[in-house]
Amino acid sequence: MLGGVVAVILVAEWLGIDTRRIVTVGYADRTLRAAAPITLAAIGGLYAEKSGVFNIGLEGFMIFGAVNAVAIAYLVSGGGTVTQIHLWIGLISATLVSVCLTILFSVLVIRYKADQIVAGLAVWFLGLGFGPFTAVLIWDSQSSDTVGRIDRIGVPVLSDLPVVGRLIFNNSPLVLMTIGVVGLSWYVLYYTRWGYWIQAAGENPTALDTAGVDVNRVRYATVIFSGAMAGLAGAVLSIGLTTSFVGSGLTMVDGRGWIAIVAYLFGNYNPLGAFGAALLFGGADMFQVQLQTVGIEVSSTLTGLLPYFLVIFVLAFYGKTRMPSKVGEPYDTES
Repeated sequence: MLGGVVAVILVAEWLGIDTRRIVTVGYADRTLRAAAPITLAAIGGLYAEKSGVFNIGLEGFMIFGAVNAVAIAYLVSGGGTVTQIHLWIGLISATLVSVCLTILFSVLVIRYKADQIVAGLAVWFLGLGFGPFTAVLIWDSQSSDTVGRIDRIGVPVLSDLPVVGRLIFNNSPLVLMTIGVVGLSWYVLYYTRWGYWIQAAGENPTALDTAGVDVNRVRYATVIFSGAMAGLAGAVLSIGLTTSFVGSGLTMVDGRGWIAIVAYLFGNYNPLGAFGAALLFGGADMFQVQLQTVGIEVSSTLTGLLPYFLVIFVLAFYGKTRMPSKVGEPYDTES
């Protein structure tokens, strides 16, 4: 990641662009916000795959979360003014709906041993249809009305600190929540008994079963958690970073679920590494906005391709990821 940043700076200098105008606190702030939904979905997918289940449906669950958060907030408000309370209700409710959907998905792939790739793609296709369809039912359009977004929270005194004050202490509570989730998920995975069970379920489920731990119960928990995080990520995207749901094309999620998968692979199944990769992709996504902000004219087509170029670059040249040995393999609990 550091090498990528240095390369971008060198190219910018070669093109005669003053990098001091690009690398600003505002750019770092937008990068952090853009990375939040990718990070949440990545951590959820990371946990599921660590336990042996490949949840390739992250993109679909993100779409469900994005549209449900806006729809529920709008319906709870009675079609009138959407307040902060309504937005929080929408966020929490959308996450719970995603949990219910993921329970069905987990039963399908764990109990009935459905092909995990096929099931995940089915979730994606369902999301692509469900999102615009829901918007049409409520707003007669593939995209929703503007409902607003969750406000920033400023911490007195600390928010006045240079750089850190704006990035950490005067930011959206959803960004702060994301940072907290990263730290907590890292600690749970590597320093708790539950984390050891998750890793064993993906590496040596037979040994875990012999030790008296129900392997499939561990997998159920992690898959449901992955769906909850993906649904939350979608909700963060629609009412945390933006103010509405866009259902045209690939919807407003626009590949972020797939990028989340790359993020935790790039991070080698470590929540901290996944967060770092999400920051890299978030920064690439916000690069075009930053160039426009400072008045630098660059083709939007080229800058729009940058996040996907980074994904291809990571997949092609970063070969140190070690997948759990039993990922994708159903497990029959020994009697």
